[in-house]
Amino acid sequence: MEYVIIGNGVAGISAAESIRQLDADGNITMIGDESGLPYCRPMISMVLEGTATPNQLPIRKAKFYDTLNIAPIFGERVTNIDVGSRTVQVGTAQSVAYDRLLIATGADPRPINAQNQELKNISYMRTSLHVANMLQSLAGTKDALVLGGGLVGFKAAYGLLRRGLKVTMLIGSGYPLSLQVDQTAGQMILKELVAQGLEVKVGVEVTAFEGQDKVEAAQISDGSKIACDMVVIGKGVLPALSFVPRDHIEVDLGIMVNAHMQTSNPHVYAAGDVAEYIDVARNSRWVNAIWPEAVSQGRIAGINMAGRPVAYAGSLSRNVIRIFDLDVLTGGLVTPPHENGYEVMSAMHAGRNTYRKMVFCDQRLVGFTMVNDIEQGGVLMALMHHQIPLNIPKEALLDTRFNFKQVMTHGAWAASPKAA
Repeated sequence: MEYVIIGNGVAGISAAESIRQLDADGNITMIGDESGLPYCRPMISMVLEGTATPNQLPIRKAKFYDTLNIAPIFGERVTNIDVGSRTVQVGTAQSVAYDRLLIATGADPRPINAQNQELKNISYMRTSLHVANMLQSLAGTKDALVLGGGLVGFKAAYGLLRRGLKVTMLIGSGYPLSLQVDQTAGQMILKELVAQGLEVKVGVEVTAFEGQDKVEAAQISDGSKIACDMVVIGKGVLPALSFVPRDHIEVDLGIMVNAHMQTSNPHVYAAGDVAEYIDVARNSRWVNAIWPEAVSQGRIAGINMAGRPVAYAGSLSRNVIRIFDLDVLTGGLVTPPHENGYEVMSAMHAGRNTYRKMVFCDQRLVGFTMVNDIEQGGVLMALMHHQIPLNIPKEALLDTRFNFKQVMTHGAWAASPKAA
């Protein structure tokens, strides 16, 4: 059996490990545009801020590929898939045949529409190489501009602030982390960012950069200009699937897969940030580009590719982040549409600087936001993941004293067929 895996991130290596556990003799070829060992991508922000070193990033040992008898092709991107001949085109010359193919290419940074992006010291923050280049540019740098108020934008801003730079964040929406939290939590986060020394401008975008060789300033959509000698673009990501033949493999935002991580072509699978499957909370297709789901999807894909049918239960979005003195935990559908019968409850405790918001559909929890006092987050995630109907008052989940014992006492866990 000829297995080909496009992508040497955590989804790809999880798939390779699963394949090798079930098939000791099949040939595995792994193609990746990054060279070297697989590494923990979420930790690159820690390298930027100086709390981790590049040597701490790898998540597998040096002999990983040899131990699993994987043939690596690194430093190249796949340019085409021919599903008829079952071949993958790598770069401009090399062609690799497959019996079963996994697309685990992850996501690429979302581009921006601004002039003069070719100037030096303008970078994304998606890979370890991006961060390495940023660190090399720190000497003589004083004013950093971070575009985007999401997780990547905040981590970049935090890291550069710790390095002693003056940092300005430009956020297109009205508040930070608008895809992860609601407006109330977003305003709490905005207040904290400003209190900690960040300059934050909301509702604006960059239209152009200025400079001779390196970036020196940015023109803003409100007509103003900001001096900067470093720019980090953190406007989110898009699934990396430009090489996918859409007339043979069904694509929406991501590559559409079934419960076996199989695409519309039976010989091709997809997993990780590039794949689209059912979101448990939304009960609809969604791309949840987060590390834990990439691990799970890669593992499930590999098992199925090796011939053992195993179903994936679906993904569930969640994010936890410390923003200076705020602990923020979100899960599921945080900002539901006004229709479809969603019920929203929230509570603010000003004295404790805490906020909780719960989103329900019928008797099920389908989303939540917590700012500080987040210890019960695991219980809430379990309620959503297992789709457990609540047999206790919904308001109880807003109380900081809520715990797992209350759920067990009222029999809600046992009542769920998924929990069984």
